[in-house]
Amino acid sequence: MKDDPIDKISKALDINYDAAIVPEPSKEIKKEAKKIKAEKLDVDFSLARTNMKSLINDGMDALDGIMKVAEASDSPRAYEVAALLLKTISDINKDLIVMHEKNANIEREKITNITNNSIYVGSTTDLQNLINRDRAQNKDVIDGDKEE
Repeated sequence: MKDDPIDKISKALDINYDAAIVPEPSKEIKKEAKKIKAEKLDVDFSLARTNMKSLINDGMDALDGIMKVAEASDSPRAYEVAALLLKTISDINKDLIVMHEKNANIEREKITNITNNSIYVGSTTDLQNLINRDRAQNKDVIDGDKEE
């Protein structure tokens, strides 16, 4: 009998290692974990959305102030800062849209459960009988015996 790697390590370290078998979580636990994960995702999405909208609003307020300073001082550096802030606000807006698209994709994945590769093993007659139950019930049985 070959030594298990765990046994070899145990012998080398001069310890006894008894691995406890951890049972697999039940379906109810897995379902609850998915539900909690979905709730956390929704909370995180709401928080991220709120933060991004706040950053956009604060950026717009800051842009107003920087534009006033730039106009008053006619400094090229002030206009450069204003242009940089405009780009940053624009990037945040794009990130907000991307975040919405990703959330929509996640929601779509939750809803859709499509099986594309289905295989039916059986005769075409059996398949037609499964699809059209009336046809299967009204089907006449023909015996091979001849009545006279």
